[in-house]
Amino acid sequence: MPIKIPNQLPATQVLTDENIFVMTETRAMTQDIRPLQILVLNLMPTKIETETQFARLLGNTPLQVELELMQTESYVPQHTSADHMIKFYTTFDKIKDRYFDGMVITGAPVEMMDFEEVQYWDELCRIMEWSKTHVHSTLHICWAAQAGLYYHYGIPKVVLEEKLSGVYLHKVDRRSSMLLRGFDDNFWVPHSRNTTVRLEDVKACSKLKILSTSEKAGIYALATDGGRQIFITGHSEYDGDTLKKEYIRDKNAGLNPKVPENYFPDDDDTKNPIVTWRGHASLLYQNWLNYFVYQATPYDIFTIQPMD
Repeated sequence: MPIKIPNQLPATQVLTDENIFVMTETRAMTQDIRPLQILVLNLMPTKIETETQFARLLGNTPLQVELELMQTESYVPQHTSADHMIKFYTTFDKIKDRYFDGMVITGAPVEMMDFEEVQYWDELCRIMEWSKTHVHSTLHICWAAQAGLYYHYGIPKVVLEEKLSGVYLHKVDRRSSMLLRGFDDNFWVPHSRNTTVRLEDVKACSKLKILSTSEKAGIYALATDGGRQIFITGHSEYDGDTLKKEYIRDKNAGLNPKVPENYFPDDDDTKNPIVTWRGHASLLYQNWLNYFVYQATPYDIFTIQPMD
């Protein structure tokens, strides 16, 4: 089944060219199906690239998904045109009375700031609180995972000695988890961050279950019972060249970054990166949509129950 996205969204043509089944608003209006209502709060500066990455993964399933994009009102994006934001993005005040089957909160390049110093922190807290009563399952990515763990459970983030950048080997720690159903024993995931959460802090919270970890990257996936809240510390959604773009950006800025680990052949940044995570990224989002959204959300979306 397709993902339904706005007719003119740049991702439409990109995904069509990749042979991913996309349904425009016009065609979807003729179908008598209740698609899954998925809200994406896009906090990344590269709005178009990020929305395409998530649309690609959310569209690569047998389920019909209706994607809605949201931005914060308390911060105006600097790297995306106002016309694009007005045309394709909504705000919290406009959707706060609605209900959604699932929501994705993306990462954001603000990890070196204290949470309370982030310009849109208060607004994000309102959204995360609202998600407990209006969203069946919320997927928090990278910085948003740290923000959600801090807001909901008081788990602090800690600064790493050096930036974690590269593609790292992970293992499945909780075989019974439906989120990781079908995963290989070991799988690769991109990471790009300067902060982390400590294993001991997470283990001290009885409401959280650790699903997957990495010897080098630490905790990767954790969730509450039932998966109403899921936290992913890496970037499974990244394109093959996203880490390369970040590396070149930092290199051109004179930051002298390390070459991303396990990414370029022979660590030679003149060679094309090798993509080793795409299959597991697709499976992660398929499992989330199927087991924690489609199979669990009531048909009458207005009867979603508040979280405990």
